Amino acid sequence: MSGLVRPAPLHSPARISSAKHSVAIVFALNGLVFSSWSARLPAVRDQLDLSVGRIGLVLLALSAGSLVMLPSAGAVISALGPARTVLTGVLIGSAGVVAVGLAPDVWLLAAGLFLTGAGMGAWDVAMNVEGAEVERRIGRVVMPRFHAAYSLGTVGGAGSGALAAALDVSPRVHLPLVALVVLIGGTLAQRRFVALPGETEDGAQARSRVRSVLAAWAEPKTLLIGALVFSMALAEGAANDWLALAVVDGYGAPHALGAGVFAVFVIGMTVTRMAGPALLERVENARALRISAVLVLLGSGLVISGTLVPGPGAYPMAVVGALLWGVGAALGFPMGMTAAAADPVNSAARVGVVSTIGYTAFIAGPPVLGAVGQQVGVALSLAGVSLAVLLALITAGAVRSSR
Repeated sequence: MSGLVRPAPLHSPARISSAKHSVAIVFALNGLVFSSWSARLPAVRDQLDLSVGRIGLVLLALSAGSLVMLPSAGAVISALGPARTVLTGVLIGSAGVVAVGLAPDVWLLAAGLFLTGAGMGAWDVAMNVEGAEVERRIGRVVMPRFHAAYSLGTVGGAGSGALAAALDVSPRVHLPLVALVVLIGGTLAQRRFVALPGETEDGAQARSRVRSVLAAWAEPKTLLIGALVFSMALAEGAANDWLALAVVDGYGAPHALGAGVFAVFVIGMTVTRMAGPALLERVENARALRISAVLVLLGSGLVISGTLVPGPGAYPMAVVGALLWGVGAALGFPMGMTAAAADPVNSAARVGVVSTIGYTAFIAGPPVLGAVGQQVGVALSLAGVSLAVLLALITAGAVRSSR
């Protein structure tokens, strides 16, 4: 077996299994929040009669909330522990979602989105820290399946949004209901988390752990892993935000095909994450990451190449490219979390740094590509993904010693 070398599990199998299921639930709820709001964007726009320009400014509030919270998330987790940090994030994020649904004007909508982004920022990092600790105690790779749970949550959120729209249910009703589900589910799930090593230390020791977060930002290996996760997170985020539009605009395709190609990407990513633990038992980590990066390069290259000969004849290139892209982008983020958590003593600090770098790329990278796309077209702007993924090929060796 070429898997990670970890100590024997520290708790009973039943306790570990309960924690594993709780982490998966928290990941799924995070995806549910994100996609539920995204699915109702057209209805919220109509509800407040927003122009395209104002929508863009409002969406920046969500990113701003996340980017404000992410840099401090590691320190918060070291001080509070993952469970209380997730609970805090769930409370803030749920309040934000309610505000988004009920907002009577653009300013309260922006405030609600800022709260949603801030809550999800802390929650995102904390659930990865807890997932890495559960994985370490289990003694085998399971992180990809936690990220698959997130993907399934996004499917559930999109489905709930589509159903609400079909039944003509207002966001003022739908989004508060989503927030209630998330609040109840997140509150119950975090109670079954396992504590990090040293989480019950006294105040002086806790402050020392907070200082270790700052020290982790200066560790070369942690930053290399962060660079790896940055490149793969950008590849995932770019596809989430721009793939469907690139197919519609670049291929002259109908909207249904654009949505279908994006669905192929999501399916490829989700299935690969579900199969990830079995795959990673057989393939060494650095090699698996290099294969993943090559698949992203091939997939994004096919999608871009198809725009050079637009029309129905190029549609298969988009479909195959999206599938390869999804399969390739699936494992980079979870493998980076596993590598960052190899040392249980400093796992919160290192996972906090790596996930902060990754989520920053996931959130901020696509808008940058969009700005480029304004000048050269959406499809050609995706060539930036290829440049970023070259970084993964260079930095893949950073995870070798974690296997």
